[in-house]
Amino acid sequence: MVRPVVLLDRTTIAQHVARIAGEITTDHPDGVVLVGVLKGALVFLADLARAITDVDVVVDFIAISRYAPDSGRVRILKDLDVDVAGRDVVVVEDIVDTGLTLAYLLGELAERSPRRLEVCALLDRSVRRIVPLEVRYRGAEIGDVFVLGYGLHHRDLYRNVPYVVEGDRELVLREPEAYLRAVYGAAAAPEPADGDEGGGC
Repeated sequence: MVRPVVLLDRTTIAQHVARIAGEITTDHPDGVVLVGVLKGALVFLADLARAITDVDVVVDFIAISRYAPDSGRVRILKDLDVDVAGRDVVVVEDIVDTGLTLAYLLGELAERSPRRLEVCALLDRSVRRIVPLEVRYRGAEIGDVFVLGYGLHHRDLYRNVPYVVEGDRELVLREPEAYLRAVYGAAAAPEPADGDEGGGC
């Protein structure tokens, strides 16, 4: 059986979520609007929203097309339902990579006059960053690796795996179901490999 390497196990993810929830609570005592970027942020956002228990939380979602290098354009596919003017807004992402798409989104949201506008991501792959931007709330810094699980997917597979794994990109591109038996066949995540603390940060 082909097995990916566990990058963040359930315990590590829960620790990151709890820490970030505490930071957001401290920074936004008057409440916060969490804007989840569909679909990848859904799992992380659900856990994060439930972990913020001492301030008011409004949850909304936005969906955008991928950044197209040939056109330099991004389209909003699903817009917010709430008015964010004068409110504290935290954009929640599963992973921040080049920053191109996120920079566009932040520009669009900034035009709606929020009081504060910040970014939260479970994973920050800053080694691939093209556009400089600040990730105010960050779970783990990772290298240039291919990751799946906890919202991260390939062809919509692996989103509901409750932990994050590092896989072989070329293998998954050739065989999208390569890791399915390994990640769904166990009731709990496999133990991290020797020397892997499961967090990467």
